[in-house]
Amino acid sequence: MEPFGVLGVDLSPRDLRETAYEILVGACRSSGSGRRLTYVSNSSSRDRSSQQLSPLSSSSVQRSLSTLELDASAVKKELGLKGRKKNKSDADRLGGAASEVQSNLVRKRAGVTVGELVRVQMRVSEQTDSRIRRGLLRVAAGQLGRRIESMVLPLELLQHLKPSDFTTQVEYDACQKRILKILEAGLLLHPHLPLDNSQTAPQRLRQILHTASQKPIEIGKQSESMNILRNVVTSLACRSFDGSMSDTCHWADGIPLNLYLYRILLQACFDITDESSVIDEVDEVLDQIKKTWVVLGINQVFHNLCFLWVLFNQYISTGEIEDDLVFATEKMMVEVEKDANSTNDPAYSKILCSTLGLVLDWAEKMLQRYHETFYRGNLDLMRSVLSLGISAAQILDSGKKNKELDVACSRVDTYIRSSLRSAFSQEREKVISSRKSSKNQRSPLPLLSILAQNICDLAFNEKEIYSSVLKRWHPVPTGVAVATLHACFAKELKRFVSGISELTPEAIQVLLAAEKLEKDLVEMAVADSLDSEDGGKATIQEMAPYETQAVIKNFVKSWIQTRVDRLREWVDRNLEQEEWNPQVNKGRFAPSAVEVLRIMDETLEAFFLLPIPMHPLLLPELMCGLDQCLENYIVKAKSGCGSRTTFIPMLPPLTRCAAASKFSPFKKKDRVPTSPGRKFQNGNKHEDDFFSVPRLCLRINTLYNITKELEALEKRTKTNLRKSGFARDENVASGNFVISVSSCTEGMRQLSEASAYKIVFQELRPVLGDYLYTGETSSSRIEPFLQEVERYLEIISVTVHERVRTRVITDVMKASFEGFMLVLLAGGPHRVFALQDAPVIEEDFKLLTDLFWSNGDGLPLDLIDKLSPTVTGVISLFKTGTDELVEQLKQAVLDSNGAPAKSRMPLPPTTGQWGPNEPNTILRVLCNRNDKVASKFLKRTFDLPKKA
Repeated sequence: MEPFGVLGVDLSPRDLRETAYEILVGACRSSGSGRRLTYVSNSSSRDRSSQQLSPLSSSSVQRSLSTLELDASAVKKELGLKGRKKNKSDADRLGGAASEVQSNLVRKRAGVTVGELVRVQMRVSEQTDSRIRRGLLRVAAGQLGRRIESMVLPLELLQHLKPSDFTTQVEYDACQKRILKILEAGLLLHPHLPLDNSQTAPQRLRQILHTASQKPIEIGKQSESMNILRNVVTSLACRSFDGSMSDTCHWADGIPLNLYLYRILLQACFDITDESSVIDEVDEVLDQIKKTWVVLGINQVFHNLCFLWVLFNQYISTGEIEDDLVFATEKMMVEVEKDANSTNDPAYSKILCSTLGLVLDWAEKMLQRYHETFYRGNLDLMRSVLSLGISAAQILDSGKKNKELDVACSRVDTYIRSSLRSAFSQEREKVISSRKSSKNQRSPLPLLSILAQNICDLAFNEKEIYSSVLKRWHPVPTGVAVATLHACFAKELKRFVSGISELTPEAIQVLLAAEKLEKDLVEMAVADSLDSEDGGKATIQEMAPYETQAVIKNFVKSWIQTRVDRLREWVDRNLEQEEWNPQVNKGRFAPSAVEVLRIMDETLEAFFLLPIPMHPLLLPELMCGLDQCLENYIVKAKSGCGSRTTFIPMLPPLTRCAAASKFSPFKKKDRVPTSPGRKFQNGNKHEDDFFSVPRLCLRINTLYNITKELEALEKRTKTNLRKSGFARDENVASGNFVISVSSCTEGMRQLSEASAYKIVFQELRPVLGDYLYTGETSSSRIEPFLQEVERYLEIISVTVHERVRTRVITDVMKASFEGFMLVLLAGGPHRVFALQDAPVIEEDFKLLTDLFWSNGDGLPLDLIDKLSPTVTGVISLFKTGTDELVEQLKQAVLDSNGAPAKSRMPLPPTTGQWGPNEPNTILRVLCNRNDKVASKFLKRTFDLPKKA
């Protein structure tokens, strides 16, 4: 790091150090005395304005450091520097040029003068010191009373130093080359005043220096080359702004040569035995160093800037181990800031910008990753580094002097965000590395869940440790920090979410961890922003919500939809394979239904195993989806099974019986045999029919089992809600299967009715529609039908669940009653009834009801009585005389249609609602009455044809 610019000449640090020492000794020299040159301590007078050369008194020579050390260092006190370290011996720290005075510093430091201390601090040997002093004495002898600033010191030393002053000729030649290079740097490369291209002196000096580099210059008083050199150097060094010759020589006060030399002098303030420590005699040393200002063109402003840089650079070069140097640099920055605001010197401004630019770069490198550098034990250092960086930024950003707080706030904002991003990345890599190192060990938490917890801890540490320091320059440092961490985790969370296709326990754990992290971060941001101008609104707005609940909800919805879709596909696929065979399933339930209910149960169990906080919210959606799948199963289970209307035969057209020809319409060969031992066969001879009665009964059982299992499933769901901590939300588990339950109820009703009517009108057609009351009524009675019905009732009793059995048997009874009435009222041309057949019909119906009552073991008597009146009412018509029936018909038609508009009575429509007072029922009894009066009435009134 070099803030002063390029020197442009080949001068080693040692060359510069010897030159700086020559200037220092020359500035403090005495004249007119042969005594050894030493320094005067100015600690008592502090006369910084005195630049005169003065001889030392014998008393001052005897003044030693033991006296000086009695007084505390004002400079160290002002800069907050600690006293000299005592824990390590000076002998252990000495090296190089300091070895010669090791015993003096260790054993009798009290006898060392300020001058001797400075010599040692600058690593100048006693031989070099003696040579310089002899040379200066020779210079002083020839120019008595001449001030140091009125001479070109290198030129004078060049002429007055002799080869005999050096141990070897090589040393002498090296010294001569150094002096000439110094003249080149101070007069040609970095002159105090810009060179005039019209002058010949610069070009002449370059020629002399070039020649001297090839051959040593003669330095004798009478030497022509030396005289020419003196004339050229003097003409260049004594120039002034107005063109006149000045009494002051300018050979070492051009920037940056003067700053290089002055920096070397200031570095003498650091203990040679411990370069990170400022010597206790710094006040005395600085008093002597400041005497060089008149030669180097240094003033208080440049001194402050150079001293700041020397303190700062010493901290860097010594490995950043002594924080006191940073604290001292911070104190000097306050002085530099004052100078910057009151100084308009362009040269100073240029050096100021480069110096502070380096300080700012260094500070920002630390502050942009302050988590790596600072901790609870060195927060004072962090404060100082922050102060240095912000002050440097404010000085450099001079265009915003009225917005210093904005500059500071902006910088700190940048540091917080940069360091937190870096800290986040480190935590992330740490978690990943830890997971890789323990990959064989099963971790209970996903990576991002661990990271979320670590980031939360990082945020709390930020608030507890760093925010108190940052608060000085930023109103809401914690808010900015948590907003940064929030954004960093948001990127990781977004990447994670985009990479998962379905909800898993791991995904939920991550999302819930993110939700907790966000809650903690927002709370910290709000707490930190209470006293801010906008109450933290800007910070909160910056923290775009993770919306983890929405993400979880969407994933749960997707999870629900996936499982519902799978169940729906399973239902469709397995229903196609279901045989509905009661023999295989022991007459109880279809395997497909059992499997559907099992899948539903497992799905609900899996749902409650999801570690989400919204079970009550999403449960209805899941149950609704399952309900729809189950309802689809129920609909398909009963599909194709038929209904009441499917099996009821079409009614034959109305015809009338021919009078006195009861058996005339039938030929003997057409009559159904009525031998007592005849065994009737079912209309459907294939017991493995897909819709056979046993299979229909199995479907009924299956639907009933579904309703019972749904009740149990609902209870288990409520229990799961309680176990999950949602006891108050049990009501959300109620009524969610209403569609399936309703469909089951309707399905059982439909299947029960279909089974009954299938039995009566399809399976038992041979003994009912084809046999009962065909031909002679008394010879084709109801017993065969009763036998077959009883057989089916046994099948129902064995197959159908007892809780549904009564319903099915009741439907069989209703179908039997309706079939019995259809035989009587719409039995077709093979059936005619006489008045005397009524007792037979009544007796048969009594046998039919007795079958279902079964001496009290069947249906309840009140249920039978409730459904019998319609049939008994119809039978009563068969016991009624023809004339009376005609009158009843007329009255019934009149009651139904009012007075006929025409003379002919309208034909009563077939409603199917049979009853003793229903016109069509009475009409059909008359049509089947083997009676002349009936036949004549029907012919005249309705023009009905005879039976075929």
